[in-house]
Amino acid sequence: MSAVNQGHVKQDISENGIATIEFGHPLSNSLPGKILDRLARAITAVGAQNDVQVIILKSAGERAFCGGASFDELIAINDEKTGLEFFSGFANVINAIRKCPKLVIGRVQGKAVGGGVGIASAVDYCFATKFSAVKLSELAVGIGPYVVGPAVQRKVGLSAFSQMTINATEFQTAEWAREKGLYMDIYDTAEEMDAGIDALAQKLAGSNPESMRKLKKVFWEGTETWDNLLKVRAAISGELVLSDFTKNAINAFKKK
Repeated sequence: MSAVNQGHVKQDISENGIATIEFGHPLSNSLPGKILDRLARAITAVGAQNDVQVIILKSAGERAFCGGASFDELIAINDEKTGLEFFSGFANVINAIRKCPKLVIGRVQGKAVGGGVGIASAVDYCFATKFSAVKLSELAVGIGPYVVGPAVQRKVGLSAFSQMTINATEFQTAEWAREKGLYMDIYDTAEEMDAGIDALAQKLAGSNPESMRKLKKVFWEGTETWDNLLKVRAAISGELVLSDFTKNAINAFKKK
């Protein structure tokens, strides 16, 4: 089976209203377009359910949280329309989290790259392990973090976002990410992190739903233009991915 057709998105809702949405892919939880679409739809659908009080967003496995865009799918893009559609997948996930009326807790168990950093930045409260280093690698493959940029910059500030964007081949540590505001809490093990997530989720499940809904709107004030902004950014990436420079850079990365 082709890598672009692999992966999963699944969801579960507990009796006390704690929903868990998990995405996964055998290649370091990278995100082909089909998985991005299913993930955005799942967040929107689960967030609309009255019996859901809080959402936990996680990825499968024990090592990488998210390897970012699917290189196999990037290489296959041969026109601007297809490029726009692919990068709009990341825009749709970020906007689904942004517009979801429920608070979204992120669970980052390992390294986050590119779009993975964007997802971690978009959640309302993010837990991580000490192994959860971050890297915005887009410039190194001839593109740039245009789509995820607004979410990352909103969370860590322009200076830290610029540092990650320009120094595109270097990972920043989980502690660095916590200091910049991307992660709220860091744990030595996934088991300890899960205990922390469960404790917070249980508290939120017993909180006033209307109050949390209104707080979510407050947290995201000033982002009302993102439906259009992220689509414009997706078009930029969709154009750049067609260049010979980018295709050669991606092929070189795949061979490492």
